[in-house]
Amino acid sequence: MAEALRHGTERLRNAGIDSPRREARLLLGHALGRTQTDLLAAPDDAIDPGAYLSLIARRAGREPLAQILGTREFWSLDFEVSPETLIPRPDSETLIEAVLAAFPDRRAVRRVLDLGTGTGCLLLAALTEFPWAFGVGLDRTPLAAALAWRNARRLGLGTRAAFLAGDWARAIAGRFDLVLCNPPYVPTGEIGGLMPEVARYEPASALDGGMDGLRAYAALLPELTRLLAPSGAAVLELGHGQAGAVAGLAIRAGLTTSIRADLAGIPRALVGRPQGEGAGSAKNRLASQSGESSLAVGAGRGPRPLPWYPG
Repeated sequence: MAEALRHGTERLRNAGIDSPRREARLLLGHALGRTQTDLLAAPDDAIDPGAYLSLIARRAGREPLAQILGTREFWSLDFEVSPETLIPRPDSETLIEAVLAAFPDRRAVRRVLDLGTGTGCLLLAALTEFPWAFGVGLDRTPLAAALAWRNARRLGLGTRAAFLAGDWARAIAGRFDLVLCNPPYVPTGEIGGLMPEVARYEPASALDGGMDGLRAYAALLPELTRLLAPSGAAVLELGHGQAGAVAGLAIRAGLTTSIRADLAGIPRALVGRPQGEGAGSAKNRLASQSGESSLAVGAGRGPRPLPWYPG
């Protein structure tokens, strides 16, 4: 085992992997079905290295570690991942931090919408923080919506979330206390220069933001005023250097904005609220939280009702 680990570490180092020994150990444990503690306890055990070396070869080819292992942690939750979705990233946890700052009262969020849900990581992380909330995740890719649903069930949130295949916000009618979105925001011309793990293995549709990286924002932001409850908020992920341009689009769409930076100090999350937020009538605020409300969801053949199940 020790010799296999040394070989794997060296091959990953030569391939330019940043943490070769750590990743080699993770791949060894995955190949053998053992925990890292098991590996430390028996470093000299004899093994058949075939499966392990196959995994090392995949990683040396810059296939993402998370896709090889099949899971990735986000917000201290374990998510299944696949090539149909973006791999959850630590920077995106900034959106959940922004949500918690925007809603200090955990009872204030009852209805959550996640556009481009992917693995469901944003929606499901939010649901763990707002125990009275029910969430809807929308993704244009049916395989991604199915993956998010599996993640909801494995995390014990299957009764509090629904996932649908559709095209962005145009498929949704209703008002939400919280709208989440990590849109495609990489300028088309920059995708080829991304790390190989991203450029080669993650879906281009989840990366490509058009020539200027703003295409998805320009389509989404005008929809938010009809999707947000009077006291609601939208939290969107930002690409590097996009905060000013996206804030400008949000303001023109009728939202007030604030920006939250990630741990590296990079503006990462935009929080948008309806102008005059908080001025809605008590009736409107109650409608947002009522168990009698419903959603209309279209999937290319007109809207259909989706029953509302309050938490």
